[in-house]
Amino acid sequence: MKTRLFAMFLGMLISVSAGAKTPKIGVALANFDLNFVSILRTQMIGEISALKMDGQFVDAKGDVALQVQQVEDFINQGVDAIILNPVDTQGVLPMIKAARSAGIPLVFVNRKPEVKLPENMAYVGSDSALGGEMQMEALAKRMNYRGNVAILMGALSNEEARERTRAVEAVIAKYQQMAVIEKQTARWQRNEAVDVVSGWLLNQRPIDAIAANNDEMAIGAIMALNQAKNSHILVAGIDGTPDGQQFVKTGKMALTIFQDAKGQATGAVKVAKALLDKQKVDEINWIPYKTITHDNYTEFAAASAQ
Repeated sequence: MKTRLFAMFLGMLISVSAGAKTPKIGVALANFDLNFVSILRTQMIGEISALKMDGQFVDAKGDVALQVQQVEDFINQGVDAIILNPVDTQGVLPMIKAARSAGIPLVFVNRKPEVKLPENMAYVGSDSALGGEMQMEALAKRMNYRGNVAILMGALSNEEARERTRAVEAVIAKYQQMAVIEKQTARWQRNEAVDVVSGWLLNQRPIDAIAANNDEMAIGAIMALNQAKNSHILVAGIDGTPDGQQFVKTGKMALTIFQDAKGQATGAVKVAKALLDKQKVDEINWIPYKTITHDNYTEFAAASAQ
């Protein structure tokens, strides 16, 4: 009888211990050095803690093969769910297959995978094409719907860069007195954008405005223009990062499209938690954009502070 009672007591302890297990989330990010990704990371750390889970973060440093290995390592370590900000939105199948085989929920954040997601997986982020469309429509209005546009593209392995660029080109094609005269990647980087735009200026390209796929490249463009003492070219970004907002506030950047990094991060963690709790979630979870200009910056900042 004592043996049976001890066994029952031990079983209850094991059951309580198992029930109290803290869920562990593996977060694989494309590149810690990117400003937007840094905001994602900081917000996810807080949200994971608020939901009483543990998080482990890894940096792929822009390397697809490294990211695939990191996801496989998470699976081997027995994480309960994975949040993935992919290096290459076309190179996600190995990670999807690995997570699916292991029965581990997988949530993509910020960069939308270019495949249909299976059950137990979801995407949280913004519509890249819509961001490009909003950017160029606002910039075209500032240009009075006439003039030459140069496009600074992000890394071409990313759906964001390709979709934003296509959308910008589609808007320009609507207006007879507008044209794209330059298009080059600066891989999301501020310093690379400085080099690209400096080259355009050196070649005396007749540019009236620059549409950059993100704020970092827009800031790089502005730096190149400042070095050349050129103040007549309008520059627009996307993301609405703190740095980008500051450039809009001072009038150095014509506008940016705010992509809610905190909203995406919080949403991704909540969707991962919902999947762990066996709740039904939408495959695509859109986080809306907002246009920020010098005229509405104060209003935007006040609303964001609430």
